Amino acid sequence: MRSFNKPVFLALFALLFATASQAVAKVDVLACEPEWAALAEAIGQQQVSVVSATTAYQDPHHIEARPSLIARARNADMVVCTGAELEVGWLPLLLRQSGNGRIQQGKPGYFMAAGQVDLIEKLEQVDRSMGDIHAAGNPHLHLDPYRLLQVAGQLARRLEKIDPYNAAAYQANLEAFSERWQSAITAWEKKAQPLHGKKAVVQHRTWSYLFAWLGIEAVADLEPKPGLPPTSGHLASLLENIQRDRPDFIILAAYQNDRGAKWLSRRSQLAVITLPYTVGGSEQAGDLFSLYDAMLNQLLEASQ
Repeated sequence: MRSFNKPVFLALFALLFATASQAVAKVDVLACEPEWAALAEAIGQQQVSVVSATTAYQDPHHIEARPSLIARARNADMVVCTGAELEVGWLPLLLRQSGNGRIQQGKPGYFMAAGQVDLIEKLEQVDRSMGDIHAAGNPHLHLDPYRLLQVAGQLARRLEKIDPYNAAAYQANLEAFSERWQSAITAWEKKAQPLHGKKAVVQHRTWSYLFAWLGIEAVADLEPKPGLPPTSGHLASLLENIQRDRPDFIILAAYQNDRGAKWLSRRSQLAVITLPYTVGGSEQAGDLFSLYDAMLNQLLEASQ
């Protein structure tokens, strides 16, 4: 009978335990916004555990780095955020207070969507008198389906780097998502043809990517300067300009205050459309696909 080699047995047991743990452990993802939480779930599926720091009814510019979020960040393997200074008021503090080296800037667990694509509306010079603007470019890039697909590809590669054991699964999930998403883009563009050439009053440069894709023109902004709420004087001047530009509707995001929009609507007879903006912004916008469906359906209904 062979002698029992306890050290070898313990070493083999430890190796098997580590392999099993690696196979079942999920990548803990903290997403800054619901759109990136939805994308991380689509690409990661069973291999990830995802939490969003915000909801569709919160302005992502202005969030508090509260203790519960810091606790989430402390245990995260990855943060997936917009970047381009959208979260500049709270994300740096959140990362610093977390003490989590895995998700700091420059580490694999730090993923900014804006860093994966080219942005529009970049500014060479910025000062405080210009309001709450983003010199690096417009950060609301998830409303361009082509850029979102680019981000999906880069997110899959980053997950593969963090969790190489499940690399094949991430690649398969990306391929399935991409095929379905590209098919959806074709259907959306055909459906949205009647929107080309429409004009809108907006509140903030929230819809620039969506409008560029659909061929809608933003002819006026309820904000006198980016980030500043509508004032009575500014709204009065907009009312005069509307007679010239003849917009088709006023568009808001689900998280935006509608007081100024309603004032202008009552006096101009323009319809106010509150779009979900991100996943969870309406009952219909349950994921990224239904988010786009919901936005297009609302715009088409209003344009008729």
